[in-house]
Amino acid sequence: TQEDAGEKEPEGLTFYHMDLYESQERLDIFAEEQAAASGRTDQFDITEYGEFKRGEQDLGFSQTVGDIYAEDVEELARQYGLTDDKEIEMELPTESPLDVFKRRHEQYNEQYQIPEQDYIEQDIELNSFKTTDKIPEYISSGEDFLTSREMEQYQHIYTDVDTREMTHLKQEIEIQATTENEIPDVFCVVCKVPIRAFDKLFGPHKDHEVAQLDKAVEDEKVELHTNMCKLEEQIAQMENFASHLEEIFITVEENFGRQEQNLEQHYNEVMQILAQRYEEKIQGLGEEKKQKLETLYGHLVNCGKALDTSKELTETTQELCKEEDKVTFLKNAVATMDRLEEFFKTDDNMGDSTIAEFQNCTIDFSDVKQLMDSINTVPAPSAPVINPQNPNSATSTSVRVCWSLFSDDTVECYQLYYKQVIEDTTGEEQNERMVKVKETYCTVNDLVPNTQYEFWVTALNTTGISPASERAVYMTVPSPPIVKCKECRSCQQAALICWESGNTNPVDSYTVELCKLTNEENESVVTESIVGVPTCESLIQLQSGQSYIIYVRAVNVGGPSERSQPVTIHTTGTFFHLNEDTAHPLLVILEDGFTIAYNEEESISCDLSFNDNSFTNNRCIAIMGSLIPVRGKHYWEIEVDETTEYRVGVAFEDTQKNGYLGGNNTSWCMRHIITPSRHKYEFLHNGSTPDVRITDPPKRVGILLDYDTGRLSFFNSYLCQHLFTFKCQFQHFVHPCFALEKSGVLQIRNGIAAPEYVKFT
Repeated sequence: TQEDAGEKEPEGLTFYHMDLYESQERLDIFAEEQAAASGRTDQFDITEYGEFKRGEQDLGFSQTVGDIYAEDVEELARQYGLTDDKEIEMELPTESPLDVFKRRHEQYNEQYQIPEQDYIEQDIELNSFKTTDKIPEYISSGEDFLTSREMEQYQHIYTDVDTREMTHLKQEIEIQATTENEIPDVFCVVCKVPIRAFDKLFGPHKDHEVAQLDKAVEDEKVELHTNMCKLEEQIAQMENFASHLEEIFITVEENFGRQEQNLEQHYNEVMQILAQRYEEKIQGLGEEKKQKLETLYGHLVNCGKALDTSKELTETTQELCKEEDKVTFLKNAVATMDRLEEFFKTDDNMGDSTIAEFQNCTIDFSDVKQLMDSINTVPAPSAPVINPQNPNSATSTSVRVCWSLFSDDTVECYQLYYKQVIEDTTGEEQNERMVKVKETYCTVNDLVPNTQYEFWVTALNTTGISPASERAVYMTVPSPPIVKCKECRSCQQAALICWESGNTNPVDSYTVELCKLTNEENESVVTESIVGVPTCESLIQLQSGQSYIIYVRAVNVGGPSERSQPVTIHTTGTFFHLNEDTAHPLLVILEDGFTIAYNEEESISCDLSFNDNSFTNNRCIAIMGSLIPVRGKHYWEIEVDETTEYRVGVAFEDTQKNGYLGGNNTSWCMRHIITPSRHKYEFLHNGSTPDVRITDPPKRVGILLDYDTGRLSFFNSYLCQHLFTFKCQFQHFVHPCFALEKSGVLQIRNGIAAPEYVKFT
């Protein structure tokens, strides 16, 4: 068995073991069934001419006679256990009966010279012979072709074989269709495919581990959800990394552009200075050339004049020497000598008045060199511009600050300064903190939740530091709110969620997230969000009979906070907590929060201290519950002992706390007291009660409050018995009230669905 083999059946499935179909044991046991399936109980022996004779067993052919050869017969005999111990009464022919039939058919066509077209038609009809139930007429009419005995045998053989073959074929088709239509009922864990349970026992999945389809589907969903979460996380990381690379890319592009513009500007300045120097030097050389030429020309003119005077004096002297008269000679000689002395006194500077070479003009490139050196010395950057805070750019302990640099300055790094904003100006000045980064953004950590911080930034390079930017105020997101579970209430249609801010500074709004539970799972899948809640409570409409996990987030300009601690809400019935602020000082609330107790003996020595909202009547030790402010039907129950004297009912929130429940027009209650003669029950409102007698004291009292019909009904829950109903149109919301008049214990049961007998009251 399967247990002996150590295998465990899949949960919820039962398998029945059976032998393989048509095994030898099955054939022996179900011989009649085998015979009925084959259609005959005798078998044929094939003679030399394809004749058949009846035998004792049928071979159960599944093929036509024309397809049975010696190998097929041996294989069939081996499969059905007919070898050795079973005698096969069959003489195997060298050719099949159909081959003999076709051969003799061809001889018939040649003998009677049947036209080729008719021969083709005969062949077609002969080939479809196994699908008919009789021999074609042109064959049956050929007396020379087949004897009457042969015709009878062939007619019987083909009809019988065709019938059994069609039956077997239909069975195979039905089995195959049934197999294909079978729905998989287990899941192969190894192959990761749904399979049939039969395949686990006899198929290729025999040694594989299997699981139920429902469990496999849930496991696959969980795995898909886990992979999706990982994929979403990886996508978020890749997007952040891509954003970081994009910002670096933009920074590189901006720095390159600024460097390129800086080089181009310096190059243009150098070229302008060089052109100016060139023009100045060319102009100076031209003026020097002009001066030299003018000087040379003046010297040339003076030289010509002196030369003419020298020639004239020479001629005069020569003529004077030729004078023979001494007196005339002397007179003229004195005058000539005076002219010669005057001429020799003249300063004829025969030297070069100027030189042909120009002076080696050295150009002063000191300013150009200084300018060239300034190309590698970038100017100090200008002041950056800090950006305002972006949405969702902060957490409770960090913010992401961004800024820009609109000038063409080159920057090596930035210095980001920040400090906490304190509204109290009289306090001590906050210490400034500084972070040095290379990008135009920075995430600052270790901050206080829901707190404003002031940020400003400066830019640095090798030349110096820029002026500080304008200051911007950033804010961290709030801390998660604190849900007040004891103040949360619910009913079948809604829930009232209450919480505390959990932050020193006020927040902008709150967001309530609902996660609808399915089989206590998918706690993190948000099915609905309520945004923009201004106060610390929210009345949420829900679906009846469901379970929810509810979270609260606080929101400010920095973004939403982390989730609060979850609160679980079930909308099966009305759920509320006891309001401890309204409890009488002598009333004790036990640890479960839904059981109240009163001990008269201990109350004698107690010093009572009342607050503004508590009940003060020492003969009616009462407490009020906090019912959800939603109209409709609300149901809860109270378990009490038969000896306990109590009052249970409802009252308006502003009912008189120093009186009795039911003793005024703002409260309705059921009262139980024990008199010497009987258990007395009163249904009090405004101090009056109807005459109602209850013979069987209820141990569990059910209370149904129906705002729509204006009814407050009481029931004996153990006996499913209606006790009494107040009819009153409640103009305002009421709250459950519970009181003990003497020592005893009272337990409240809420959050339960109203019984059927209550719904039809």
